[in-house]
Amino acid sequence: MRKDKLLEWSGVITAIIYSLLVALNIGAEFLGFTLLLISAILIALWALIGKHIGILLLQIFYAGAGIIGMIRWY
Repeated sequence: MRKDKLLEWSGVITAIIYSLLVALNIGAEFLGFTLLLISAILIALWALIGKHIGILLLQIFYAGAGIIGMIRWY
């Protein structure tokens, strides 16, 4: 698998798992926000490689939200 596809799909899968963990409200919010941060980093790298500046900006925001969520749930 190409590096860009690996980054893209790894980011998508971790974002899906993050969404489910937070939505299920099962006490795994810290793990969920950690996955959000990981997902944002992976997709940001993918966006940087592909020069998708709008998506890169969005992922910077998501990474910030992940960090805030981790701090608040710790």
